[in-house]
Amino acid sequence: MPPDLDDHHRRWGSHLALILSSYRHWTGRDFIEGQRTDEALAQWIFNAPFALLSHGREPDPLFNYANQSALDVFGLSMEEMLAWPSRYSAEASHRDERARLLSEVSEKGYSEGYEGIRQGRRGRFKIIGAKVWNLVDAEGIYQGQAASFSDWHWLKD
Repeated sequence: MPPDLDDHHRRWGSHLALILSSYRHWTGRDFIEGQRTDEALAQWIFNAPFALLSHGREPDPLFNYANQSALDVFGLSMEEMLAWPSRYSAEASHRDERARLLSEVSEKGYSEGYEGIRQGRRGRFKIIGAKVWNLVDAEGIYQGQAASFSDWHWLKD
């Protein structure tokens, strides 16, 4: 196994397992179709054509995972993303809308089809058809939230 794949799996494998098992918990569906080894799955998700990101359960949650598509759209490195409170992904004028979505997901466990305005280093963009779900461990304890979207477009200021 190449070192970069091994390092990626070692760093993100258990967290991706939490993201995927939580998605299945709330929807009854697999997030990714087809069988892959854990190592190949971690690498495939990181390079997937959709954005996948998650945040923890801190009072002001920090992002704790982002795949390459998410890093690209937000214009951040992994280190920058992991130091960024997730609330900053929405402009101040859109944070109430984001808070309502996250509150709904906290109560129901899952939401699909969300549309909203986000911001990154490269500018503002609209996400369309996002999935957002609670992360819960094997004991059912809340561990944060994840989001995925494959459709977005840049907005002109």
